[in-house]
Amino acid sequence: MFLSVFDVFKIGIGPSSSHTMGPMTAAARFLAQLRQSAHAQQQAAGVRATLHGSLAFTGKGHGTDRAVALGLLGWQPDTIDMAMAERQLEALRTERVLRPEGLPALAFDPATDVVFDFGPPLPGHANGLVLAARDAEGAELVAQTFYSIGGGFVVTAAEREAPAADPAEGDVAWPFPFRNAADMLRMARGSGLSIAQMKRENEARLRDAEDVEAGLRHIWSVMSRCIDRGLALEGELPGGLRVKRRARRIHQQLLAERMRNASQPHAASDWLSVYAMAVNEENAAGGQVVTSPTNGAAGVVPAVLRYYLDNCHGADPAKVSDFLLTAAAIGGLIKHNASISGAEAGCQGEVGSAAAMAAAGLCAVFGGTPEQVENAAEIALEHHLGMTCDPVAGLVQVPCIERNGIGATKAVAAASLALRGDGSHFMPLDNCIEAMRQTGEEMSLKFKETSLGGLAVNLPEC
Repeated sequence: MFLSVFDVFKIGIGPSSSHTMGPMTAAARFLAQLRQSAHAQQQAAGVRATLHGSLAFTGKGHGTDRAVALGLLGWQPDTIDMAMAERQLEALRTERVLRPEGLPALAFDPATDVVFDFGPPLPGHANGLVLAARDAEGAELVAQTFYSIGGGFVVTAAEREAPAADPAEGDVAWPFPFRNAADMLRMARGSGLSIAQMKRENEARLRDAEDVEAGLRHIWSVMSRCIDRGLALEGELPGGLRVKRRARRIHQQLLAERMRNASQPHAASDWLSVYAMAVNEENAAGGQVVTSPTNGAAGVVPAVLRYYLDNCHGADPAKVSDFLLTAAAIGGLIKHNASISGAEAGCQGEVGSAAAMAAAGLCAVFGGTPEQVENAAEIALEHHLGMTCDPVAGLVQVPCIERNGIGATKAVAAASLALRGDGSHFMPLDNCIEAMRQTGEEMSLKFKETSLGGLAVNLPEC
C-alpha cells in the first residue's frame, strides 16, 4: 500500500474536500470521458448531475451544486482562479450553456440540472454522484457514477467495485511497502530509518528527491498562508448561520497578553486553537486550503506545525518535511485500513485522523522513535473514537471550526505523552484504526454528514 504525501495533502478550495473538491473533480473527469466518446462528440446536447446520499442532504450547505458547475466549466480544485470562475458561473446562470473544448455546446442550468435525490444512498459509498449526457431529445448517451470517498479522492463505480491492483504488487518496487503500522515498525527496526526517511524513499520512486522537498515546501507555504489569511480577516461567514470569524480577535488578544507578559500557562492551547480556527474559517469561506487529510479537518496539521515552529523551544524549520512525511504515512494507513470520510466514518475519520497525523508529525520532529510516533498517533486517534459528523445546516462551521482547535490540542497532548514513554503501550495503532472502522460502520446515518442528527437538529430557538 502506498499513498503519496501529495495525495494526502492536496491543494484545493473550501468548504469540503468530499462535497466540493470531489464533485468538481468528478465533473471535470466526466467532460474528459465525453471527449473520448465519438457518440457524445456528435450528439451530446445537455448534461445533468444527480446527487445521492450525503451529497444530497448537505450538498447545498457545502456548495456541491456550485462545485459541479465549476467542474463542468473545466476547473480543477488545485488550479482554480476564483475571480475568473465566479465570472464564468454568473454567465452560466444567465446563458445556461456550457461550451467545453472539444465538445458541442451543452445545455446546463445550474438551478435545475443538479438534482438532489434524498432517497437511499447509492450502494458504493454515502457520497454518490451520477453525471449523464443527453441528446437533443433527452435520451441518455453517456452516464457515469462517481463516488467522492473523502479527502478529495474520487472513484467511478467500476473503480470502487474492482479497484486497480495495489502498486506495491505492480511495476514499482517500493522500498518500504508497509500496509499497516505493524509493518511500518518492523521495517523501521530492520532498516534503522525513521518513518519520515522510509516515506521519503518511497516518494523518490515517483519523483526526484529535490522535487519531493520542493513540493513539501510548497504544501507548507499554502498551509501557512491560509493561517495568515484567517488571522487577518473579520466578518461573517457565508451560509446564513451568521457565524462570525473569531480567529483575528483571539490572535490579537494572545499577542497583547504576550507583550504584557500576562499569558496564563494554558494559553498554549489557545495558540493551537486559533491557528486551527483560522484555517477552518478560511475553509468555511471557500478559501484555498490543503486537505489534511480532508477540508473539514484541514486546520489540525497546519496548527500543530505552526505551533511547533513559532512556540516550541528548539524548533527547526528544516524538519517541516519530516513532519509532513510522517503525518502522511499515518494518514495513508488510516485511509487504507478504515476511512477519512465523514460521510462514511463520522468526524472520527476526519478530525480524529488529522489529530493522529499531527501527533505523529510533532512526535517525530521532537526526536521520537518510530515506536513513540506510532504511540502518539494511537493516543490521538483513540480519544476521537465515536465522534459524529453533524454539521449544522450542512455548513462546515458549527461544530467544525472549534472541533479543529480541540483536535490540535489533543494532538499535542498525545505527542507529549508518547515522548514521555518508551514507545511501548497497550493498544496498537492498527487495532485503534480497526476500532474506528467498526465504529463508523455501526454509526447511524444520521451522524455521518447528513445533518439529520446530533447538533444539527438541536439548535437554539430564535
